[in-house]
Order: sequence, then structure tokens, then C-alpha cells
Amino acid sequence: MNLLVRLNAVLIVAFAVVGVIADRLCALQIQANARRQVLGTAALMLDSALASREYTAKQIDPLLVGHMRKTFLPQSIPFYAATQTFAALRKLHPDFTYKEATLDPFDPSDLASDWQADIIGQFRNHPAIKELEGERTTPMGRSLFLARPVRAAPGCLDCHGSPNVAPASLIKRYGRHNGFGWQPNEVMAAEIVSVPFANADKDAEHLFNMLTAGIAGALLALLAAVNVTVYWLILRPLRQMTHQIDEVSLGQPSGESFALRGGGELAALGAAFERMRKSLEKALKMIGGGSHGT
Repeated sequence: MNLLVRLNAVLIVAFAVVGVIADRLCALQIQANARRQVLGTAALMLDSALASREYTAKQIDPLLVGHMRKTFLPQSIPFYAATQTFAALRKLHPDFTYKEATLDPFDPSDLASDWQADIIGQFRNHPAIKELEGERTTPMGRSLFLARPVRAAPGCLDCHGSPNVAPASLIKRYGRHNGFGWQPNEVMAAEIVSVPFANADKDAEHLFNMLTAGIAGALLALLAAVNVTVYWLILRPLRQMTHQIDEVSLGQPSGESFALRGGGELAALGAAFERMRKSLEKALKMIGGGSHGT
């Protein structure tokens, strides 16, 4: 096995190890970046929902107080505004879903599911927590979620406090059994944005494949460059010297010089062989001259 084949074998193994490590590190980083990007978009959506809630509570609700005594208007409810705003945002981000999951809502469709109730429980048990993120397994695969607590503000108690003081139009619509008894500043709900992780995985996989192809191409180019360099700077000069040494050893000096241009160990080796060649030629001449004299 010649030097170039051995060198290629070592380089291929080394490049394979480096490639696997680089691919793994890239995969982890790409997954983390995809997760941050999805959560960043979810956070913007929650901020938008919060802005809609505050706008409705401060500017819309006061204008509709008189109408609420006769007819219940969902437009006066901050949750309704947040839901409608998110519905518009979903036209740009159809994979995202939003729910203001509630432990005791007026409308049963707003009732928190088991996993949503667990999130609300964490907010209630740990008041310092302002935001939760995580993954859960669904029939459609992994899902990523971002959640924030919703506390019972003073304005919420006008409807969710006691059924005796709630607007008659609200009682007429929802009855007197659900959605009441909330306490000031109590966490009763959570705003939750969720998105299937498959979407982030798809983008991450596409980027990962591109990086893998780039890394593989770079390593192949480096392997080719090493092969060309080794051949022209080491193997080719060594083969030339080997051929000349064989001729000298057979008593057929070619007259070509072993000396190599440049510096380094190979040039020093060539210079040493050149001195040896000249010494051998002188010795052969001396031997030849001595034979004629005899």
C-alpha cells in the first residue's frame, strides 16, 4: 500500500469523525434556533392578544356598559377581542392555535383541558412564573406551546364575581351556575399558543440537509486539495529521486541533479542524495582510472 493510499485512508476516517460531530452539533443548534423562532412568533401573538384585551377593557367596555344591561354584547369582553385578533393573525400563521383556557368559564368551549388545567395549576402554585413553554405529545405528533397566566382583574369581577350583581343579559345567556365566584388577582385562566413541532422540524431538516451537503462538499474539496498537494510536493519528487537512485545503483548515472527547489526536509534530502551521487561518481572514476593503470 503506497503512501497516498494510506494517507487517504487516515484522512477519510478523520474527516468522517469530524463530519459526524459537526453534523450532530449543527443539528442541535438548528433545532434550538427553530424552537426559538417558533416561540418568538408565539410570544408576539400573545403580546398582540394582550394588547387587544387591554384596549377592549379600557376603551370599548366603558362605552358598552349601558347596552349590556339590555343585551349581552361579546364585543365588550376582552377575551372576545383577543380571540378575534388571533383569528386574523392565523391567516398569516395558520398552524398556530390560541385558546384562553379557563377553569370555570361561562362558555363550556373555553373550559381548560387536562393539560391546560395543569399549566394553570403551575401558575397558581408558583405566582412568580410569568411564562411557560414546553412540548407535549398529541395524536398529530409533538406540539410546542407558550402560555401566560390570566389573573382576575377588578373589571372581571363585574361579571365573574357574584351572579347577583352580574348583568341580567349575561345571566340570561349563560345562566347562574358557571363562571362565577372568581377572586381578585386569582389565576383562573391561561393564554396558550400552540403549534405542531413538525413545522419547525421540517424547516430545521431542510437547513440541516443543506449544511450537511456543504460540510460534505468542503471535506471532499479538502481531501482533493491534500491529495494534489502531497502528490506534487512529496510523492512526485520522491519518485523522481527513487528513479535516479536506482540508475545510480546500477552504474548508470543519468546526470540529472537530485537538488530540489525551495526549503524544508524534502529539499534537504535531495541535497544529501545529490552529494552522495557526486561522491559515487568520483569513486567510480577513481576505480576506473586505477584499473587502467594496472
